[in-house]
Amino acid sequence: MREAAVEVQDVVVRYGGVVAVDGVSLTVPRGSILALLGNNGAGKTSLLQVCEGFRGPDAGSARVLGLDPVADHDELMPRLGIMLQSGGVYPWATAGEILRLFASFAANPLDTDMLLDRLGLRKFAKTTFRRLSGGEQQRLSLALALVGRPELVFLDEPTAGMDVGARQTTWELVENLRADGVSVLLTTHLLDEAESLADHVVIMDGGVVAATGTPAELTAAAGIDLLRVRADAGLAVADLAARVCAKVTESSPGEYEIAGALDTAAIAAALGWFAAEGAQVTAVDTRRRTLEDVYLALTAGAAR
Repeated sequence: MREAAVEVQDVVVRYGGVVAVDGVSLTVPRGSILALLGNNGAGKTSLLQVCEGFRGPDAGSARVLGLDPVADHDELMPRLGIMLQSGGVYPWATAGEILRLFASFAANPLDTDMLLDRLGLRKFAKTTFRRLSGGEQQRLSLALALVGRPELVFLDEPTAGMDVGARQTTWELVENLRADGVSVLLTTHLLDEAESLADHVVIMDGGVVAATGTPAELTAAAGIDLLRVRADAGLAVADLAARVCAKVTESSPGEYEIAGALDTAAIAAALGWFAAEGAQVTAVDTRRRTLEDVYLALTAGAAR
């Protein structure tokens, strides 16, 4: 059984008296995508710097592709692709020059023309980096991370500033990486991106892990937050609201919405109330909480 792509155990990162990462553990299995989520200041960047070998942890340990990212840094770097949020290239060089330069560093690079075409950058190949839009710079940064055929890719806000089409193309590329056996650790503030792409999600808050699991596990644990029932109009719903401890409204004649943290017992009680009232129920619909709902609930204190 192969080692995990990334194994972080009880990592602590301090800056003077400030603890940025406080005992965090996570694992990225080979050929999977892990989304690392958290508000600004949650400790994501510091943790990535440890995984990328740009600083050692103050406590705990990290193994990346079976290697120590600091002690084995020179051996590890050719096997990694790192996409930064900004910077890292000479602003007066053209997109094509930059990509060919990075390709020259790799033993077996991808075809640069293919990457330019795939990421919609062909017409910008002779445009200097500083004259590219923010989304175009992001696409070039992604190409630079991929051109060396990495085994593991770190993507920091990969679709920031991209339009809808470029964002969809990037999602497809990331999914193709996984299909090819490449492991991906990405940070993003786009919760739908994490929910769509990630096999596993780690939510950080204040330097610690607030929640971890697959997107489906996290949203299932959060439960149902809205029950819609179509029934006879004009029912007196005050008793129902008290019974299920939720807000009940008749949004339009015969259309009832029951909003709150609804478990199976609450949903059964609500439907039982309609039956006891002798109301003819003709439709029932529920809405499960999204990953965004889970994230906001866990990080509300940090956001404030």
